[in-house]
Amino acid sequence: MSLEDFDLTGFWEESPYATKHFVDEPVTPALLEKVERTLRYKLPAAYVEVMRHQNGGMPQRTRHPMSERTSWSKDHISITAIFAIGEKKPYSLLGEKGSRFWPSEWGYPRIGVYFANCPSGGHDMLCLDYRKCGATGEPRVVHIDQEFDYKVTFVAPNFESFIRGLVIEDAIDLDD
Repeated sequence: MSLEDFDLTGFWEESPYATKHFVDEPVTPALLEKVERTLRYKLPAAYVEVMRHQNGGMPQRTRHPMSERTSWSKDHISITAIFAIGEKKPYSLLGEKGSRFWPSEWGYPRIGVYFANCPSGGHDMLCLDYRKCGATGEPRVVHIDQEFDYKVTFVAPNFESFIRGLVIEDAIDLDD
């Protein structure tokens, strides 16, 4: 998998809030190894590639079409930000509100790496789901809905498909 034909120019929203909470230091081989070792999962190559462009932040395209209803909407999910590969920012994968926070503090299922939050303030999250592929395989992207008893809903077959499927807010009809 490769995002070489995916233009990351203009992918991220510039904002002081994103810089303060989400954008971490550049990804190095040592940092990537530490994060993967701590989480006990190999991160998808496409995730690492996106983070090498900018390590975490708020994307400009924040909606992803869905075929199944969630507590958020009948036809899409919305994300706020994507977590950095790091530990210094609150929403980095190893940060105080990173991937390990959601299962330990909010009771989310331990099925993989929580990598993106939603506008609900923790009531739904996106996760790299390793249940079918094992800790070193290519995980699916799932939406987990705390409001629906932690219902797990398929979003995309992998992170690359997820990133390519993001659309701008205006592309989705919000009249539901």
